[in-house]
Amino acid sequence: MSMTQQAAPAVDTPPAPGQKQSDGRTRQRPVALRLLARPEVGVFLGAVAVLVFFLFAAPPVRDGSSMANILYQSSTIGIMALPVALLMIGGEFDLSAGVAVITSALTASMLSYQLTMNVWVGVIVALLVSLAIGAFNGWLLVKTGLPSFLVTLGTFLILQGVNLAVTKLVTGNVATDDISDMDGFSQAQKIFASTFEVGGVNVKITVVWWLVFAALATWVLLRTKYGNWIFAVGGNKHSARAVGVPVTFTKISLFMLVGFGAWFVGMHQLFSFNTVQSGEGVGQELIYIAAAVIGGCLLTGGYGSAIGPVFGAFMFGMVQQGIVYAGWNPDWFKAFLGVMLLGAVLINLWVQRTATRR
Repeated sequence: MSMTQQAAPAVDTPPAPGQKQSDGRTRQRPVALRLLARPEVGVFLGAVAVLVFFLFAAPPVRDGSSMANILYQSSTIGIMALPVALLMIGGEFDLSAGVAVITSALTASMLSYQLTMNVWVGVIVALLVSLAIGAFNGWLLVKTGLPSFLVTLGTFLILQGVNLAVTKLVTGNVATDDISDMDGFSQAQKIFASTFEVGGVNVKITVVWWLVFAALATWVLLRTKYGNWIFAVGGNKHSARAVGVPVTFTKISLFMLVGFGAWFVGMHQLFSFNTVQSGEGVGQELIYIAAAVIGGCLLTGGYGSAIGPVFGAFMFGMVQQGIVYAGWNPDWFKAFLGVMLLGAVLINLWVQRTATRR
């Protein structure tokens, strides 16, 4: 018997049917990591946790009318958070969004009342003004190369001053006159501020508009060339321009989308309360931005979704109303807001690193 054993020749075994041959350099990431790569997953889990918490901490939340009220509060934030989120994915943000809502409402109200016109004239003019403000922000950003923080901070201060000064000059007061008895008011109210009944519970029309806009924004981001442009300019505008992406058009149009959102929310406020306080809106821009950030949008741009801000806005509405239903001091809302924002930023950072780790 030989003291050595001869090695058997290597035999190539073909892979089994249905299996992919791997060379060891690449591998399929686990399903959990692929799910974490989605920007809306973290905020969805957070929204569920907040909902469950208040269902136990605040029993009135379980009532249908209470949930309808929570959805209404969420929708007024969420409608604006959607275009703000798209703008953030495109690499910019708008500090004038909050006061722009009031500017739109003031324009429609004063123009209709002072000139004794059909309210639809004021509504259309307000839309043009809102789009013009957005176009100005985008144009100035592109032409000067200044950060959007500085450009929109300037616009914020201008609009805040104009809202107060012009309203006092025209009406002699800090609020506009009641327009509920003017021509076209009832028709406009049906579109922007009506209520319908579902199972004996009154639901605001803004909830429907919020979901419709969210579906439309999701389709734009995931299924259109314009959605690819948004991600491209947010990731690296110079590389995007090099491959033919119209960076100037994309940036300006995103700011105009924020203007459209400001117009819609402004019309809702006008036709809900019949009058507008000119000093309102300050601070709302931070809530819109925070809802988008909590929804998974990065301040650096190039990453995010339209579904995430929907859950982010719902968390805001849930906390804002849940604190009231629980009988707690409403001053705690700002504290909850800060905790949610910091938590979302840390979670988004962890998710991004985990999802890209090999």
